[in-house]
Amino acid sequence: MIELTSKQRKELEKAAHDLQPVVIVGGAGVTDGVTKMVDDSLAAHELIKIKFNEYKDEKVELTNQLCEACDATLVRIIGNVAILFREKPEDEE
Repeated sequence: MIELTSKQRKELEKAAHDLQPVVIVGGAGVTDGVTKMVDDSLAAHELIKIKFNEYKDEKVELTNQLCEACDATLVRIIGNVAILFREKPEDEE
């Protein structure tokens, strides 16, 4: 995980404003399938939103768990939506 400055966080929040959540945590919680979906989405988009329809009280712990599993950085949690960021690795030619 990388540490973000407050300026970087603000820029990422602005960029994520119009994004729709690509992963929704429902009744099953954070399963292996949800973790894989987050990982794949980060690989494709770098910046994603995760919506918590269930487990709203544990969203901070679950988001941190997802960040560790996917090597992502938490930008911010707003309401029941978490914004995650993971920089794409540079393509080596």
